[in-house]
Amino acid sequence: MEAISRASLFQSSNRVIRDESIVSVFPSRWRGVRLKPVKLRSSISLSRSDFYGKRIVATRSEGIPRRPSSRAFSVDAQMIQGNLGLAKAQKWWEKGLQPNMREVTGAQDLVDSLLNAGDKLVVVDFFSPGCGGCKALHPKICQLAEMNPDVQFLQVNYEQHKSMCYSLNVHVLPFFRFYRGAQGKVCSFSCTNATIKKFKDALAKHSPDRCSLSPTKGLEEKELLALSANRDLSFTYTLKSVPVPEQEAAVPEPAPSHPNSDTQLPLPLGGLPSAQESKEKRTLVNSGR
Repeated sequence: MEAISRASLFQSSNRVIRDESIVSVFPSRWRGVRLKPVKLRSSISLSRSDFYGKRIVATRSEGIPRRPSSRAFSVDAQMIQGNLGLAKAQKWWEKGLQPNMREVTGAQDLVDSLLNAGDKLVVVDFFSPGCGGCKALHPKICQLAEMNPDVQFLQVNYEQHKSMCYSLNVHVLPFFRFYRGAQGKVCSFSCTNATIKKFKDALAKHSPDRCSLSPTKGLEEKELLALSANRDLSFTYTLKSVPVPEQEAAVPEPAPSHPNSDTQLPLPLGGLPSAQESKEKRTLVNSGR
């Protein structure tokens, strides 16, 4: 068979090797001889000398489905996932988000967001992915955000920004802080699904339109100093110097003068009488001496 394959099978340019098929083409002188067919597969590796440098065209038999390559399959899977939007599983705190809701990326983002809000009410929502109360309360917060499009909702992931939450004295979840214009922080509290009325009351109290002439305050100065002192955060803050009014020079008060004279009366050489002498004089006057 090796001699046959070298002599006649691979020298004919019009013969074709079919993958997964049985080769049954032999020279005319071998037609009367029954030989065991050889099944050639594409996985058989032959040296270049066996083919004498000629090109072999391999085709696939009809009825045999083509097997896609792993690379083509991975590309098709990525295209399907991209078209269907299934690239990654959506987290529970990412579901139902409104246009006025977003997650902060760090301390600087939080400070800038509060300063750029102007007179708009800003609600800072501190949550944790493993907090059951936060997960249960999230759909209602999204509903309230949809009903109040003028209110900005900022989400702070406690697990990703734990050091920042420590600096802001946030130690219980879920926790909310309301900021408004020049007033800065107007209220802060913790509520659950059962005490959602506390959140609704604060929203109704601080959400009405108002205008302030002073600039937006944002975080308090002690909170800014705590964030800048935290080495885990890339946040810097410079303490604002408050100008101290200059004290007026002390002017010495004039000495008491005589009521009927513009000139000051000199004190007696002996000085003021002592208390004993004054008492003795009063006693003499009372006795009639």
